[in-house]
Amino acid sequence: MFSKKILCVGEILWDSLPAGLFLGGAPFNVACHLKMLGHNVKMLSKVGNDTLGEQAIIRAELKGIPLDYIQIDKKYKTGIVNVKLDKLGNAEYDIVKPAAWDFIELDNKINNNFEFLIYGSLAQRNEISRKTIEELTSCGSVNIFDVNLRPPYISKEVIEKSLLIADIVKMNEDELKQISGWFNLGDKFEQSLKKLVEKFNCKTVCITMGANGSAIFNKNNLELHKGFNVFVKDTVGSGDAFLAAFLHGIINNKSNKDIIEFANAVGAFVASNNGATPALNLDEINKIIKK
Repeated sequence: MFSKKILCVGEILWDSLPAGLFLGGAPFNVACHLKMLGHNVKMLSKVGNDTLGEQAIIRAELKGIPLDYIQIDKKYKTGIVNVKLDKLGNAEYDIVKPAAWDFIELDNKINNNFEFLIYGSLAQRNEISRKTIEELTSCGSVNIFDVNLRPPYISKEVIEKSLLIADIVKMNEDELKQISGWFNLGDKFEQSLKKLVEKFNCKTVCITMGANGSAIFNKNNLELHKGFNVFVKDTVGSGDAFLAAFLHGIINNKSNKDIIEFANAVGAFVASNNGATPALNLDEINKIIKK
C-alpha cells in the first residue's frame, strides 16, 4: 500500500440503473478505485439509518473502504439517484433530495491527518456538508476539486470558492464550457485552460472528453490523449475511475503522458463494465493500452 494518506469527502448513494442498484457517488467511487490501486484512502460521508444505509456500509467494507468516518443519520434517508441511459450509454441523473449525505459533519477524529483531499461540488448543495468541506480544504493538504455540475444543483458561487482553494481541478468538457462562460475564460480550449489556471491559481487542470479522450494542462503545457475505443456498457463512474488513476500517476511521479494514458485506459475499462466500481483488472487495462 502507498504511504500517502487520501481523504475523499462527499456523497455515498445508490445508483438505480436498468441493470439494478449499484453503490456509488463520485467521491466514493474515486475512493474505491484508489483502494483497488493500492492507496491508503478513507471516506467521509453519511448514510441513513435504513436498509440501504446498512447495505452501503456492508458494500463499502467489502471494497476495503474503512468505516471510521462514515456517519449514520437517524433523520434522513440514504441517498439514491435514478439513472437513465441513452442508446450510447450516457447517463442522466435524478438525484433525490434531501439525503443523508447532505448533512455530513466535521469529524474530530480526522485531525488533519491526510495529504490529499478529494471533494466535489454536488455534496455542497446543502450548507452543512458545504461547511464541512470548506473546513477540510483549509487543512494544508493538496486539494483536488472534482467538478460535478448536476442540474438543478449548480451554483456559480460554490464553484468559484471551490476553484480558488483547489490545487488540482478535474472536469468534463461541458463543465469547462459552463465555467468558461461564467468567468469569461474564452471559447478556445487551450486559452480557457490557461485563463482558468491564472484566474484561480490552480496548478493542474484535467479535462475529460468522453470518447474523445482527455487533456492535462499544467506548467503552461497541454498534454492531449485521444482515448481508447471500447464497447460501452455505461459511463457511470468512468470519470471517477479516471480521477483515481490520474492521482495514482501523480503520487508515482509519472510524466503527464504516462498519467493521461493510464487514466484514459482505466476510465475506458470502467465504461466497458456495468456499474461505477467494477473490480479493476490491470491485465485488461494494459491490453486496452496496447491495443
